[in-house]
Amino acid sequence: MDSKNRINVLYVDDESHNLYVFKANFRLDYNVFIAPSASEGLKILHAQDIHVIITDQRMPEITGVEFLASIIPLFPDPVRILLTGYSDIGAVIEAVNKGQIFHYLSKPWDEKNLRDVIEKAYELYQARKNDQEKVDTLLKTNEQLEFHLRQSLLS
Repeated sequence: MDSKNRINVLYVDDESHNLYVFKANFRLDYNVFIAPSASEGLKILHAQDIHVIITDQRMPEITGVEFLASIIPLFPDPVRILLTGYSDIGAVIEAVNKGQIFHYLSKPWDEKNLRDVIEKAYELYQARKNDQEKVDTLLKTNEQLEFHLRQSLLS
């Protein structure tokens, strides 16, 4: 598949080993962008059109939930996945409520399961984009109809 037609996935994790394993496992199927910190992840978001964001929960600077919540105003479109090696139900609840996550996965990840989640996340991303395009078209059509109505009332 042409790299322009592939899913752009950003993976943020402070453990370099996880970043390299992720890239090695998924680089043939997706455009994979990796970041060792939330600040590096933010730089990538500014430079690339990211469709799916996967982040580790426990990082030194900022938690994954805090990172996901902080980028919502600037980057509302990417679908968010939280990944953690700890079973912390509080983090899961916070992620759903504040970080608007699509899915929560445990480390170590199962490659097939993670691949399935990424595919479903991208389907959601595409559906949202299609819905927004329809809304934009309807708004434009409505403006045109209102213009024509005003013109006919003035005639």
